[in-house]
Amino acid sequence: MEPRAFWVAGRAVHGDDEVTVTHPYDGRAVGRTSWATPDQVEAAVAAAARVAAQAAALPAHVRAAALDHVSRELAARTAEVADLITAENGKPIIWARAEVGRAVSTFRWAAEEARRFSGELQRLDTDPAATGRIALVRRVPRGPVLGITPFNFPLNLVAHKVAPALAVGAPVIVKPAPATPLSALLLGGILAGTDLPAGMVSVLPLPNDRTAALVDDPRLPVVSFTGSGPVGAQIRRQVPDKHVTLELGGNAAAVVCADWASDEDLDFAARRIATFGNYQAGQSCIAVQRVLVHERRYAAFLPRLVAAVRALRTGDPTAESTDVGPLVSVEAARRVETWIDEAVAAGATVEVGGRRDGASHPPTVLTGVPPSARVSAEEVFGPVLVVSPVESDDAAFAAVNDSAYGLQAGVFTHRLDVAFTAARVLEVGGVIVGDVPSYRADQMPYGGVKGSGVGREGVRAAMDDYTEPRVLVLTGMPL
Repeated sequence: MEPRAFWVAGRAVHGDDEVTVTHPYDGRAVGRTSWATPDQVEAAVAAAARVAAQAAALPAHVRAAALDHVSRELAARTAEVADLITAENGKPIIWARAEVGRAVSTFRWAAEEARRFSGELQRLDTDPAATGRIALVRRVPRGPVLGITPFNFPLNLVAHKVAPALAVGAPVIVKPAPATPLSALLLGGILAGTDLPAGMVSVLPLPNDRTAALVDDPRLPVVSFTGSGPVGAQIRRQVPDKHVTLELGGNAAAVVCADWASDEDLDFAARRIATFGNYQAGQSCIAVQRVLVHERRYAAFLPRLVAAVRALRTGDPTAESTDVGPLVSVEAARRVETWIDEAVAAGATVEVGGRRDGASHPPTVLTGVPPSARVSAEEVFGPVLVVSPVESDDAAFAAVNDSAYGLQAGVFTHRLDVAFTAARVLEVGGVIVGDVPSYRADQMPYGGVKGSGVGREGVRAAMDDYTEPRVLVLTGMPL
């Protein structure tokens, strides 16, 4: 098994210390790479700084062509890339293929946005003193971007750092999660085959304890981080003068409202919540964690949800029939098991579930969980659903807000007034009506409030975050 190269300014290199990537399901080695040395990190940052002005001046067609190339290559290599995602991350192959499809779309959207990222024309002669004046407001890159990505979407969340940066003409350095660097390295190889200037893209495998110097480097004025809340908070404290965007997760809630009453309604909600509480083994920032059910629907809904969760197929993530695979590590699964045990000790009931087996934990439904239990109050990042009855829709919305997080919420209702009320009162970045909070379209603004972060992902939203406005005023124009 030859070690995979990583990418410094578009050039394939190897470091000194090799690292082996293992399959979460069975622990077998699935790939090797090496950590970037301090000299290689310096070379990547210096190259990004040198090329920044050239990158910002690239014609739109050059940027768009590179992004289109990546989209096409990923689409053509879907089977290979999906197998690699499953190998290093452990997610079932059906979800790995979906991730590749999303990355294909992310780069395609970025190519389209690069072509129309033109700015805004403003008449200034609304005031007599400005007669003959007109302004062109364009957005220009803040400078090179440092993108720090997590393990749970090792391709598409890298795409969400890289694609918007290239679309606006900003160099980008990616630091992938240490557990799952291989998909990012493959993407780096595809990007090396474009006509972008050398220095625009580097992919640097690094252990987390060697990342602080990159975050500190003044030549990287934008830091975009997706990951845990404590690390994100530390980054904000560490570099208060930089432009920092953070996507820090949450404990997403799904609300089953009073009007969601028919058998068909309840069956649909149960299937969707079961699926999206456990897809990626619950390791998604918007996986359903809390389920708040109007008390008039609770007795009919709970057995449906338990049955839907029990029907999920667990096991080898390479099997086409597997719905739920392992967590990323034994340590992660052990933490989930501990939190469940704590909730049970505090009075919770396990409606369906079981015991951990290595890195795998069976999908679990809990009732009677105290609101203060970690499995409810914090981000479990595992295949666990906490189900609670509520006396009214308003009480459900209050319970959603009774959280340190605020990423997305799902509201199962047919009533337009309830939907608009939810959008007004829920303290979250996005409200999904008629479905789970786990829905995300890669072109839409995505992010949260409170402990869920600051700034927004989504191609165009991230392009705005990576840039700042610059105004050109023309005088003496015959308007």
